[in-house]
Amino acid sequence: MKTVNIHDAKTHLSRLVAAAAAGESFIIARAGKPLVKVEAVQPAPATSRLDILKGQIAVPEDFDSIAADRIADDFDG
Repeated sequence: MKTVNIHDAKTHLSRLVAAAAAGESFIIARAGKPLVKVEAVQPAPATSRLDILKGQIAVPEDFDSIAADRIADDFDG
């Protein structure tokens, strides 16, 4: 793994970040002492917003007809 001093990291940050994103992790050091490790972030698995409550709620079978009479009265007058 490559070690880069802080000054070089600031000078070449864009290039180093691109390399890290491509899987080439590196260490930033000050006075030869490692400070931080830079590596690509692994993307979270894609989930559908519709699946977020899957299995946690139950929709009643008669959901479409709940209060249908009252709703019809509101529209019909």
